[in-house]
Amino acid sequence: MKKGEIAEALFKEGYSCAQAVVLTFSEEMNTDRETLARLVSSFGGGMGRLREVCGAVSGMFIAAGAIKGYASPDDQAGKAELYRLVQQMAEEFKARNGSLICRQLLGLNAEKDDYHPEKRTESYYASRPCAKLVRDAAEIAEQMLLTEASR
Repeated sequence: MKKGEIAEALFKEGYSCAQAVVLTFSEEMNTDRETLARLVSSFGGGMGRLREVCGAVSGMFIAAGAIKGYASPDDQAGKAELYRLVQQMAEEFKARNGSLICRQLLGLNAEKDDYHPEKRTESYYASRPCAKLVRDAAEIAEQMLLTEASR
């Protein structure tokens, strides 16, 4: 199964958009799923349902940092390379979906949402593009983080 399919399946299990993307890369991140799920849990809904940066995008960037990131504050070359990669990933996501912002992707006008998550029902999944956004983010991350050309 490809990363995009895995991420979409995790989202449909009930994980947030950010969790679904990050958990897809848990093996490459060498971190257990529970730790990752907790670490990323506040990024769903565009960061705690603030509807800011899409959680799938945040998840993609978290995976990029864990897989290709730098650890030393003096690593200017590593920082520049990671930022280049993040910007490239963002551009690809925007090219596919038109925005990085959750409320724009969902067609919402409000700057933030009620903090209560919606129940995951068939109508929930049918009324929003989140499963596709999660799939796209995981596909982009797989292509840019795990292919030989990106190394």
